[in-house]
Amino acid sequence: MKYLLQTLILVLFQVAFIQSNATTSDIDVVKKRVLKQAMQPVADNNVIEKLLISIREDGTWPGINYADVSREGFQHARHSSNMVILARAYKSKESKYYNKKDVKAVIEKSLRNWVDHDYFCDNWWHNQIGTPNSLVTLMLLVGDELPKDLVAKAQPIIGRAHLTASGARPSGDRIKIAGILAKNLLFLGDKEQFDEVIKVIENEIKFNTGQRGMQHDFSFHHRQDRVNNTLSYGLGYADAFAEWAAYVASTEYAFSEEKIDQLVDYFLDGICKQMVYGRSDDPGTKNRDVSRPESGRPAGTATPERLLNSTDYRKAELDEIIRIRRGEAAPTLSFDKFFWQTEHYSHQRPEYFTSVRMFSTRNRNMEEPYNSEGLKNHHKADGANYISVTGEEYTNIAPVFDWQKIPGTTVLQKPELPAPREIQKDGLTDFVGAVTDGIYGAVGFDFKSPHDPLSAKKAWFFFDKEYVCLGAAIKSQSNLPVATALNQCPLKGDVTVGSSSQKSILEKGDHQLERADWILHDGIGYLFPKSAKVNVSNQAQTGSWYSINKQVNSPKEEISLDVFKLWLDHGSRSENESYEYIIVPAVTEEQLENSPDRGISVLSNTAKIQAVKHSGLQLCQAVFYKAGELQVSEKVKIISDHPGIVMIKMEQDKVISLSVVDPARNLGKYHLAISGKTANQGDNFIASWDEKSGLTRISVDLPQGVYCGKSVTINL
Repeated sequence: MKYLLQTLILVLFQVAFIQSNATTSDIDVVKKRVLKQAMQPVADNNVIEKLLISIREDGTWPGINYADVSREGFQHARHSSNMVILARAYKSKESKYYNKKDVKAVIEKSLRNWVDHDYFCDNWWHNQIGTPNSLVTLMLLVGDELPKDLVAKAQPIIGRAHLTASGARPSGDRIKIAGILAKNLLFLGDKEQFDEVIKVIENEIKFNTGQRGMQHDFSFHHRQDRVNNTLSYGLGYADAFAEWAAYVASTEYAFSEEKIDQLVDYFLDGICKQMVYGRSDDPGTKNRDVSRPESGRPAGTATPERLLNSTDYRKAELDEIIRIRRGEAAPTLSFDKFFWQTEHYSHQRPEYFTSVRMFSTRNRNMEEPYNSEGLKNHHKADGANYISVTGEEYTNIAPVFDWQKIPGTTVLQKPELPAPREIQKDGLTDFVGAVTDGIYGAVGFDFKSPHDPLSAKKAWFFFDKEYVCLGAAIKSQSNLPVATALNQCPLKGDVTVGSSSQKSILEKGDHQLERADWILHDGIGYLFPKSAKVNVSNQAQTGSWYSINKQVNSPKEEISLDVFKLWLDHGSRSENESYEYIIVPAVTEEQLENSPDRGISVLSNTAKIQAVKHSGLQLCQAVFYKAGELQVSEKVKIISDHPGIVMIKMEQDKVISLSVVDPARNLGKYHLAISGKTANQGDNFIASWDEKSGLTRISVDLPQGVYCGKSVTINL
């Protein structure tokens, strides 16, 4: 027995020794991966030389205002960035500055300046994320070669990135702060705490619907205001997790398959479906970041590549996004998706992408203008409907933009916008939603402006080659005019107008067209089922970045850009104004002329019902603001027992499927009736034939809880 016990102890010791070695090996693997990434990119030699020459004796660089620590200022971030740039060159064998003593001396001098002054910004982000991230990167690169007193003084500054920091809320910032902390623990060699922080990072991938974080529709909310942050904080959230998933892949720290799969779903079904072709930002998703200069370049491939290194889940779709972003493939995906938690609708075909942004009593309209950015975003959620064929249609138009003529919106035309502090408002309407089967869909918005005495019924109906925009019951109590903007974008080429079998090219200027049948600009057509009085501007507009973004580095000089602007004027003190137009993206002049109606019929455009039928697709979509009846054809009608949105697909005069949604989110079941005899039932519906009325009465179970507001499709 004694021999057996000794043998068992020896075996356990050997196992522990092997596990200890494996652990050490794994953490070394992770650290090497982190270091490899920290080395990217190595700056051009000219940049390094300039930093070496220009540094002052006190360790500062010229051109940086070291006194301004305001939210709008803090140019100190350039100083911390300079240190990292120098460290990369110092450690890169490909750089002529590799292991150069003068480079190391400048790094030490600039770091000593920082730790001696401990520059602290009025914006918490720099203190808990920006500065710690730069300093921990510096430590990983050259910390082992720096004087111990400098390293010790840097630690409390890096240590502001900790899990109980004010910014470490469950959202896009907590995961970033945890990542900075994990990198610092790698530098310090603290395996025990590193193990715990890695678990925190992994467990940040979760649904947190109704609160900060990922929602069940794969949108993202950063704050309690429930404003869409999918392509800002939500993008950083995904990037941070994917980064660490790649770092820990095939080690003992590897994230679970469940968490990685959920992140892939969020990336593909949330982030990419709010982007034009999964490649570039949809302007409709932007908040205050719309006021920052853009490059117009496609998004990078790092996140999908890292996900592919971690899993084979949805591999083909990730591959396609990478190839699209690299310019190696054209988009192939067609979809419609409504983000019911965020009230944002996306519609994509391989030839174009568009979206509708809305808000309700459930969500506020827009992000506040934090840090003096996005100062004119008051109407950006009032049914904004941007149209993209290339994804670059709106690049850098923001400084000269007319912020009361945002594409798709109906807005009271005020002499000037209210103060920036008035941007964010609570919604005033419950009826905001969309019905979709994943390929086609319709959006209904019982719009009530929180800024102006203005209301309207606004609806959009999405098909393959075109979509229909309807407005009804436009009412205003003001003497100021009301306008609905069809589009506003940089002017590219001619503006052609078709009217009464004639067409003309507009000279630059302001134009009031009494009767327009169609307008074409930059491959996008605007059709008017009823000849319309429209306004066109195709001339220079002026403005500045500083007018919308009061950051210290915002350019103050006025710039000019030729802009195409198309809108409808509803006049002042509107009582019951309306509009009808069809957007036809990726179209030629000949195609517009040869297909004026495109097989589309507007069945109703009133305060009670807005409805459209597409004869080619045998599809009808209807927004019922009140219970009512709609005659779709001679033999087909729909009766909705309550407000809601309905879409039916037909074969000749027989309804073969239908989709329904309750935008107000009050119902447990949707009750309606349709023509034709059907007696059927499924897991979530019952259809019964009423011989007396000649109608099939249908009751559909509606999603509840976190899925309330999602549409349901049934086959009959």
